[in-house]
Amino acid sequence: MFLALPLAALPSAQQSPPVQPPAQQPPAQPPQAQPPAQPPSGQQQPPIIRRGINYVRVDAIVADRSGKPVLDLTQDDFTVAEDGRPQKIESFAVVKIDEVAQAEGGPMRAIRSDYDEEREAARPEVRMFVILLDDYHVRRGSDQAVRKPLIEFIQNQLAPADMVAIMYPLTPVSDIRFSRDRDSLISAIDKFEGRKFIYEPRNSFEERYAYYPAATVERIRNQITMDALKGAAVRMGGLREGRKSIILVSEGFTSMLPAQLSDPIAAMPGYGNPYRGNAGAPPPTDTQRMMADSDLYTDMRQVFDTLNRQNTSIYAVDPRGLGVFEYNINEGVGLQEDANALRANLDTLRVLASNTDGRAIVNRNDLASGMKQIIRDASGYYLLGYTSSQAPTDGKFHEIKVSVKRKGLDVRARKGYWAFTTEDVARAEAPSKPSVPTAVATALNALAAPSRGRPARLWTGVARGDNGATRVTFVWEPMPAIPGEPQGDAPARVVVTATAPDGRALFRGPVPAGPAGGSASFDAPPGQVQLRFVVEGANGEVIDSSVEELTAPDFSKTTLSIGTPRVYLARNAREMQALMANADAAPTADREFSRTERLLVRVEAYAAGETPALTARLLNRGGQAMADLPLHRADAGPGAIDLPLSSFAAGEYLIEINAKTSSGSAQQMVAFRVGR
Repeated sequence: MFLALPLAALPSAQQSPPVQPPAQQPPAQPPQAQPPAQPPSGQQQPPIIRRGINYVRVDAIVADRSGKPVLDLTQDDFTVAEDGRPQKIESFAVVKIDEVAQAEGGPMRAIRSDYDEEREAARPEVRMFVILLDDYHVRRGSDQAVRKPLIEFIQNQLAPADMVAIMYPLTPVSDIRFSRDRDSLISAIDKFEGRKFIYEPRNSFEERYAYYPAATVERIRNQITMDALKGAAVRMGGLREGRKSIILVSEGFTSMLPAQLSDPIAAMPGYGNPYRGNAGAPPPTDTQRMMADSDLYTDMRQVFDTLNRQNTSIYAVDPRGLGVFEYNINEGVGLQEDANALRANLDTLRVLASNTDGRAIVNRNDLASGMKQIIRDASGYYLLGYTSSQAPTDGKFHEIKVSVKRKGLDVRARKGYWAFTTEDVARAEAPSKPSVPTAVATALNALAAPSRGRPARLWTGVARGDNGATRVTFVWEPMPAIPGEPQGDAPARVVVTATAPDGRALFRGPVPAGPAGGSASFDAPPGQVQLRFVVEGANGEVIDSSVEELTAPDFSKTTLSIGTPRVYLARNAREMQALMANADAAPTADREFSRTERLLVRVEAYAAGETPALTARLLNRGGQAMADLPLHRADAGPGAIDLPLSSFAAGEYLIEINAKTSSGSAQQMVAFRVGR
């Protein structure tokens, strides 16, 4: 292929500086004049971790002519050159995994927490693997064929200390969890189901583009899988320094669909496509294919760059084994076009593997032997590091050549790296951003509380009541229906029970639904209040329940305090006028709005002997001020903020409300999201 030639040179690992220094200093390396110590298994010394803008790390796999690993070399046996110029090796380590000693050492510690994961990943004898089950690029049927080799790999090839995570293209990076529980890993593999060329949406994210053209959806799927590869590499790179492996189960990326599958609406196969099943459809031109390949390989280069920075290799496994056809016979794709597509898709797997120092396990029915090679590569290698004498900041590719002085040995190492640009260096060396203030983080946490799957939104606020009591207001709203998801019973009312710490009932009663939910208020003594909410359907059946612990402030004794800000939603000018005229209107429990809407925020501040001065600011999610907000107040009444959202970009924001008197100040924050 035209673009495969220049991209065969791979980007590799130039390291970015860490955000924070390591918590512990690793043990020092032995002097260069001495051979590396070979400690007993389980006591292997971790490599020195050095980082910097110009520090380059490369791992080298050395084997003899029979393919047997050679692990008795010293630092003096290696030479490293960058763009033909010799480099000084500054760090050197031999990584060798003794599986027999691990098996004899008894059971390994289970991974039950983030702390366990980080501690175990830092051990040099632990190998790390991510198995990416690329359901977007695996056909139905091929998924069944690959399950057995993967399960045998889990059962027979892994050492007791090995850590494995299984993910899909849409798995969030935060959900990538490593495990030693072989049964759970096998169970996850058993559930693998390919969806190649099947565009029926399975979640709200896929619903966003399900009705795009099939060619567009295929490009989106390519990008999602590539982002998953990058995310997995970054996740593993944050856990350890040494070599890491991603096992990509995929049939390869499709740069261009044939006319027979290029449906105008992906979720409606064949609709509006005159070439569906027609073997006489015109094939794509060379120019069209070249442009599509160019876009695909440009995206793949970003994958190479990220994985090599994180010292992570891709082992691409084609589940079809010895593939003969790319498309099914009933799809009507011509033999020549089918052969070209099969070759192009397999080339994407080969390029991914070769440019990350991995292997492409393709065109073979015996996948087990290829899986064994993955283990061999991760079981013995050399980890070398040097500071580039050229210190490039040109953003260009720089070739690395690793060689050994001993004759008759084969060396596999990364071919090079893409240097940082001047802008990259400036960003990396810039001081870290200040941490988010605690008040901002607390407000955003309330915004991030999960609501999916719940039948109603709830909000609770406090204000000054009568005779020293605290007025507690409760509001609930039914959750809107989500298209494409099954709908449960509609909520008809919420039963609220408020109790004091001594078990005394403060309030109990149903809050029926009004035009947009319901609200209720009651007075409670200052102190702890437990609120229990039971959402019921029209026939009294319990749909949902929750408990909230509330601290009712003593507004009569504090020098200065602010009640809970109340947010009201208006969709037009008439609704806004009605809200401003009605001081008893119920606030909204929602905190996600669209740019066509308008907010009214009311807030009360209390102080003894004087009227507090109120001000308000708009903040971004980092806590930085964006603008001062006009706050209108009549005499000593509540302050009001009129906030149109038409000029807001999609994102999360906060309203900071400050009250001030001669004796002190107080603050409240309200977080909300724009983008619906």
